Amino acid sequence: MSKKIPYRVVLSEEEIPKAWYNVRADMKTDHRPILHPGTLQPVTEADLTPVFCEELVKQELNVKDRFIEIPGEIRDYYKMYRPAPLFRAYFLEKALGTPAKIYYKYEGGNTSGSHKLNSALAQAYYAKKQGLKGVTTETGAGQWGTALSMACSYFGLDCKVYMVKISSQQKPYRKAVIETYGAKIIPSPSDTTNIGRKMLSDNPDSTGSLGTAISEAVEVAVSTEGYRYVLGSVLNQVLLHQSVIGLEAKAAMEKIDEYPDIVIGCAGGGSNLGGLMSAFMADRLAGKTAPYFIAVEPASCPSLTRGKFAYDFCDTGMVTPLAKMYTLGASFLPPSNHAGGLRYHGMSPILSQLYHDGYIDEARAVEQTSVFKAATEFAKTEGILPAPESSHAIRVTIDEALKCKETGEAKTILFGLSGTGYFDMTAYMQYNDGTMTDYIPTDADLQRGFDAIPKLPGIQ
Repeated sequence: MSKKIPYRVVLSEEEIPKAWYNVRADMKTDHRPILHPGTLQPVTEADLTPVFCEELVKQELNVKDRFIEIPGEIRDYYKMYRPAPLFRAYFLEKALGTPAKIYYKYEGGNTSGSHKLNSALAQAYYAKKQGLKGVTTETGAGQWGTALSMACSYFGLDCKVYMVKISSQQKPYRKAVIETYGAKIIPSPSDTTNIGRKMLSDNPDSTGSLGTAISEAVEVAVSTEGYRYVLGSVLNQVLLHQSVIGLEAKAAMEKIDEYPDIVIGCAGGGSNLGGLMSAFMADRLAGKTAPYFIAVEPASCPSLTRGKFAYDFCDTGMVTPLAKMYTLGASFLPPSNHAGGLRYHGMSPILSQLYHDGYIDEARAVEQTSVFKAATEFAKTEGILPAPESSHAIRVTIDEALKCKETGEAKTILFGLSGTGYFDMTAYMQYNDGTMTDYIPTDADLQRGFDAIPKLPGIQ
């Protein structure tokens, strides 16, 4: 007889990870150095401390320590919503008629509605510990802005959030939650910064981008005493904090004597995918049995599947350091009909290097109408309305489960349900009433972004 696995597997409070896992310490080839935009030399702590909190800079540059202790104050707050449950998707399996076993790690069980709070708490904690007055940041769909506003409220910090303009228009309730926690929302591009004013001068009707919002937030941080900039994805420190997802997922699967054949995560800047696969990637890097890793991104913003592996600016204003990553070019703007999140032009340097070296096995780009079809099917079977971002992973999970139906293989699939879709109802309405459209950029569309990637002779 087969063993009976519960629908929900939850660890105890004592089993919340006590340390974050730093995948860089195990990587066979570390990602290329982050470069100072003025000197084009590898950045140092002294270069980054005017922008980021001191302790976070140390984490950003740490290549040696496999595990970094999670401070007690952060773990205490984690207990409000962690450990996050691991679900067996029995109802989805039944609906698909697949022999595959589908599991999902659910990170939406907090007011921010996503995994972003895992890093927001850490970054706010270190800002408070340093004695800062406040922080600045950007947000796209709003999950990160919401999480950071919550964390700053908890630690008594001021919080300024530059929100991509089209998102602030499409998601007024997300904006309301952020403001409820005391943060200030500025639609980007704005007239509050030099970079924002230039963007508006060049394109008065700009709907904004994460790259532009980053530029504005950095400008305010470095020019305002007692403030630093924080970011919700892409950075090494963020993937470090999000490793709690993978550590918990692996521990929960061990409790039921399971191990995934396939791990699937949505990929925008990389925080969710990097966190989910972290503990399993440790197995791959150690030469042990490991899952097949699939990164899923939107067809309208396809950095891994169609981007260039090159040094590029992390922001549209080209004031941040340069990172070697898969990029569409810092000037790339997703179309205004893009409703599924994951809007960033580049991918985490860590994930970019892992993908380039073949440790992330595959990247797939999916169209948003198929993403929302999968989201709707998941909502009807599993009872959770998923975030559009997470639904990219659901799309490919369903595809893989249907392959198992054809082959008869009972593969074990783990995907990341990084958040809920309750603030994304405009997008769901568009899908339900048939007005949602797909957009796949042409090679010419992408070339315009590639043309802006800096040419750095002699730098690999």
